[in-house]
Amino acid sequence: MAKGGAVWGIDIGQCALKALQCRPHEKEQRLVVEAFDFIEYPKILTQPEAEPAELIRETLQTFLSRNDLSGDTVAISVSGQSGLARFIKLPPVEAKKIPDIVKYEARQQIPFSLDDVVWDYQQLTGGSEEDGFALEPEVGLFAMKRDQVARALAPLEEAGIEVDIIQLAPLAVYNYVCFDRFDDLRSKPYDPAKPPASTVVISLGTDTTDLVVTNGYRVWQRNIPIGGNHFTRALSKELKLTFVKAEHLKRNATQADDPKAVFQAMRPVFSDLLAEIQRSLGYFQSLDKAAHIGEVIALGNAMKLPGLQRYLAQNLEQDVRPIEEFNRLTLGSASGNAQFKENVLSFGTAYGLCVQALGKSELKTNLLPEEIVRRRMVRAKKPWAVAGVAAVLAGLTINYFTHVSAWTSANVERQDFKDAIGFATTTKNTLDGWESERSSIKEQAASLRAVQDRLVSNVEGRLVWLELIKALHAAMPRDDRKREETAEHVMSRNELHITALDERYFTDLAAEYFTTVEPLYWDSKGGKPGEAAEGDSADAAATTTETAAAPDAAAEPAAADAAEPAAEDGAAPADAVATATVDEPLTGPGFVIQLTGYHYHNADQTNQTARFVQETLLKNLEQGTVMLPDGYDPQTGQPNGEMVEVPIKDLGVSRPWIVQFKPLVDEWIDPDAELLAEGTTGQGFREMLQPSAPIAGREGEGEAGAEPKSKAFKVRRYDFVVQFCWQPKKRSQRREIAEARKAGTEAAGEASPEVAMTGDAATQ
Repeated sequence: MAKGGAVWGIDIGQCALKALQCRPHEKEQRLVVEAFDFIEYPKILTQPEAEPAELIRETLQTFLSRNDLSGDTVAISVSGQSGLARFIKLPPVEAKKIPDIVKYEARQQIPFSLDDVVWDYQQLTGGSEEDGFALEPEVGLFAMKRDQVARALAPLEEAGIEVDIIQLAPLAVYNYVCFDRFDDLRSKPYDPAKPPASTVVISLGTDTTDLVVTNGYRVWQRNIPIGGNHFTRALSKELKLTFVKAEHLKRNATQADDPKAVFQAMRPVFSDLLAEIQRSLGYFQSLDKAAHIGEVIALGNAMKLPGLQRYLAQNLEQDVRPIEEFNRLTLGSASGNAQFKENVLSFGTAYGLCVQALGKSELKTNLLPEEIVRRRMVRAKKPWAVAGVAAVLAGLTINYFTHVSAWTSANVERQDFKDAIGFATTTKNTLDGWESERSSIKEQAASLRAVQDRLVSNVEGRLVWLELIKALHAAMPRDDRKREETAEHVMSRNELHITALDERYFTDLAAEYFTTVEPLYWDSKGGKPGEAAEGDSADAAATTTETAAAPDAAAEPAAADAAEPAAEDGAAPADAVATATVDEPLTGPGFVIQLTGYHYHNADQTNQTARFVQETLLKNLEQGTVMLPDGYDPQTGQPNGEMVEVPIKDLGVSRPWIVQFKPLVDEWIDPDAELLAEGTTGQGFREMLQPSAPIAGREGEGEAGAEPKSKAFKVRRYDFVVQFCWQPKKRSQRREIAEARKAGTEAAGEASPEVAMTGDAATQ
């Protein structure tokens, strides 16, 4: 922030010195111009006969004679070609390790020793962070050689100007654009797939052109070695003029005796500049496929060249708009000043420097050498250090004389001294007792802190998806027999083929998902436990209850065969087993996981279509277990990584059911055909409110008259979609569930000892 509340942004260019003095406005997103200056050199610094150092020195003297910089923060710019700018995308990494990775990248990206350069970096906005990990962070890395920094600071230090910030000119332009034109975007979250429109800034300088492309979150810049001087040199060469006359003719081209000849002489430079801009924009769009250009704005007095704006607009097929005023800059004393309005195109860089100096910029990097900053801090604190030492010496002197006076008047043989010593001894004994009590309390606090650390630890959270995948793997049926390429063997394999796994998050699983599908869910399970369908007999109700109590009981084959035609009409699968179970009520947020797949296990009439899915995958999700490193030391309570058998339900899995299905179809399998990765239907996660919609069939399945080729054989295929609710449970939560289950089991055993003894006897 500014030292005195005001800041100066000074842009020392090749043609003139441009400076703005700004203060914060009463409104957050505005600045007030307190003063400005525009001093044009007698000669352009790059003219052969010019002496740059002398010209800059004289210009700074003139500037200081007009303006008072005391107490103000000063920010200066250096040309983009004097420095290096790199934008690096890092892999997902812990946020606290980003500085170490950036330092490593700096050694790779900067073609000089880090001791020979001044460099800085900043993490750009738009990334995300979860559990202390930065996901795909992008970092801007900027550097400049120390000798170039020294050359840039030398004339200002000689003039007595103390510089606080050094910034590359293209990045100062980026800060200006973000503050002045992109304020509304900052409230919106950044979406890398659909970024906001990018603004292209063409800052045409004397010798170079800075091309800056930004959407407010990301920035890309390139320095083009073509500027206003190239037009002057073209006129000087083609029309045989001196540099001074050619410069005058360029600025007054429309008033020349032969304007056509003037523009004809400059035409090659027009073409070269256009070609470089088009090539640069093409390269940028090849790097960022999602980016699109929204507007093109122009900076720099060279943009006043007649015909240049129209030429660029026609060939870029974009409206090129020179800046006429700054949106968030209140002119104040500069209001109505003709010189400011005439040169407004050249103040963009100085504006961006003021924005950074006032702490309102997107990029806050500073290429001012650290040793200069440290030296200034020491110099600023010297008076306070001297005053502090003097105060300490005065205090010690007073303290010395006070103690000498007390010592001379002390006599240990006096009764009052003996009483005081006795009181001190008693006090010390009391203090020792309190110290013992304090140590005990401290140990208890340490124990509580250890419990707290275990409770607040979130390390386990990163493993829940991996554990779910392992649980699904454990729940899948397996066929370890030697594989034979026959229809009988394929249709008898205990295998399920999963082609897609999708998920959807709900903030309230019960209200947003299960309430809408509950009737269909219980219908797929054969009804709620203890409830019989309307009009059923008491026997039927008893049968339903018994089946619900034993969800793995198989239905009779005849019943399954008799009900099979109903599946052809799109009803619930006829061979679904009634496995209605009582689950804990759903509360709070969670995921719905959807598995899309098929199987060929359709040869055995007692175990086919939905029944096979029910008796394998669904049964294992409800009753199966998975080996996980959930073991822990009972003495310390810390995990030890021991593999233990964990019920899949303890992971938070509940309510698995067959949501959608497709009647059996015939499919030909050619064992001689080349194996290809099978694609999914691409339907993604289906709408939860219509779970009974049939699956779209694959193209060509079940076509009449299909001729088998080679050794092809026909099998029967059953397609299905399974959904289940998942509310992830961490290891500590699973441990509490397991301990509660164990305590309940032990309590039940103690409450009925006869039953326990009978069970033991039966086992023996």
